[in-house]
Amino acid sequence: MKKLTRNKVLKPRLPQNSNIKLIGLGGVGSIVARYVSLFTASTHTNARMVLIDGDKFEPSNSSRMLFGSTGNKAAVIQRELKPRFTQSKLSVIAIKEYIKPENIKTLIRSGDIVLLCVDNHATRKLVDDHCAKLRDICLISGGNDGVGKDSTGATRRGTYGNVQITVRRKGRNRSPGLQQYHPEIRNPADKLPHELNCTELIASKPQILFSNLAVASAISNALLLYLSNDLHYAEASFDIAEALMRPTIQIK
Repeated sequence: MKKLTRNKVLKPRLPQNSNIKLIGLGGVGSIVARYVSLFTASTHTNARMVLIDGDKFEPSNSSRMLFGSTGNKAAVIQRELKPRFTQSKLSVIAIKEYIKPENIKTLIRSGDIVLLCVDNHATRKLVDDHCAKLRDICLISGGNDGVGKDSTGATRRGTYGNVQITVRRKGRNRSPGLQQYHPEIRNPADKLPHELNCTELIASKPQILFSNLAVASAISNALLLYLSNDLHYAEASFDIAEALMRPTIQIK
């Protein structure tokens, strides 16, 4: 990966038969799915986008998520996208499951591009630990604060978020893992979604729609730079209230 040069034209290249695994189809992932699939199809490259989520769209989600029907999120988004790309080289596949220890080896494999759009640290740790064992992988993970109190009691206004990028090539890390600078991911205080009961699943903190848009954009931007061989940061943070987005960890 090279440092971005000003005025250099970006030339993204998606390898033939690429597998893009998009995990989490909620407020962030549902946006990423629509625009990354459009971008992927525009490359005229044989590729698969695999949508992975065990959760459901419900009427209460409609204030910050755009969906045409209720039901499993991966299946709903697949039904929406698939007709748009029947004449393209892009295949859109739905996996109606949460990512978990029992299926992660099957769902995430060496050579994949993984877009992680979940809202819990336990899943981030699970995916990061698995990717650290693979020979070649690009993992792009993004998230943003909910509105309210966090686990330490601090007030969150919901305007902050970040994106992290982990790249491994030939069994070596080219950038830090998700946990290296984030103890909240290394020692998650939450659970994997499939371990939560119904009450815990409902009790998620509300998020601001425009913060979701910002993190979806940050994930997509990182993907563009990665495919252009111009990714020069391993983490970028933003705050929509401060009109700010900047790299916080550079790739050496």
